[in-house]
Amino acid sequence: MRAAVVTSFDQPLEVKDVALPEPGPGQIQVRVEASGLCHTDIHAARGDWPVKPTPPFIPGHEGVGIVEKTGPGVTLHAVGDRVAIPWLGYACGTCEYCLTGWETLCESQLNTGYAIDGGHAEYLIADADYTVAVPAGIDPVEAAPLTCAGVTTYKAVKVGGVTPGDRVAIFGIGGLGHLAQQYAQIFGGETIAVDVTEEKLALAKQLGASHVVNAATTDPVEAITALGGADVAVVLAASPKVLEQAHASLRRGGRLVLVSLPKENAMALPIFQTVLKGISVLGSIVGTRADLAEVFRLHAAGRTRVFYETRPLTEINAAIEDVLASRVPARLVLIP
Repeated sequence: MRAAVVTSFDQPLEVKDVALPEPGPGQIQVRVEASGLCHTDIHAARGDWPVKPTPPFIPGHEGVGIVEKTGPGVTLHAVGDRVAIPWLGYACGTCEYCLTGWETLCESQLNTGYAIDGGHAEYLIADADYTVAVPAGIDPVEAAPLTCAGVTTYKAVKVGGVTPGDRVAIFGIGGLGHLAQQYAQIFGGETIAVDVTEEKLALAKQLGASHVVNAATTDPVEAITALGGADVAVVLAASPKVLEQAHASLRRGGRLVLVSLPKENAMALPIFQTVLKGISVLGSIVGTRADLAEVFRLHAAGRTRVFYETRPLTEINAAIEDVLASRVPARLVLIP
């Protein structure tokens, strides 16, 4: 089969023939129809984070496809089912986190496209229990971004405790941000879209943002403060400066939800302002299988829209450069 392989952190990915994997006990073989390109794939391919994957490996954790084979003991899915393969590729199922609905905090977890070969390939192998059925009627190309960008931002809005009437600032409108904005609005929030690209701010307006701020020409802290400050700020841009701006834009009692993972792994946190204003700083990792099922139900009901462009898998390196240069208005989806 053809796959995009990370052979070294300082080299482009190689699209080449590799052995077709066979499912073992509890596993399924999936013929990939679509695989979303996430910024995490780029961090993985370049070894940006403290815990690095081990080359050679196949990235991609927004894979959607058809079950072709099942291994011994698989009962959850059958051949012919359409499934999504998310970031959480495996968890132990028995620790306190798994047993209390926080499987994404499991210390024994394995992540798709990082510790387990992922979806930027013609086929992949997945743990059947950690894949999620895609409802009938959802285009696999739309389901792919929902598998990470969707469930990650949906969880962030939940973690931020957004309630009707809250003013919610979304820092970074794009593959994740355009979905975060929609979920905040579903929860009843008044949204403020912050970005440095007019094209993305136009998309935010199209999706119903109450306010937009071009941070390239306007100080977002001043602009949001003039509106009364944000109750919740969800940060999706991987920049310490943006994290700090989001914190400063909060009103008293506000909640800062950290989602992006800047390679600097640090931000300046003003302690006096955090304490005196009663600000909460919250980390939000990807959602669970149950969260992803909710995301799919919302989309099937017509509550969300996914904006995307497709590229052939063979153009993955050019696609990465376009993402890094902000030349993509929303999500890129690779087609094997």
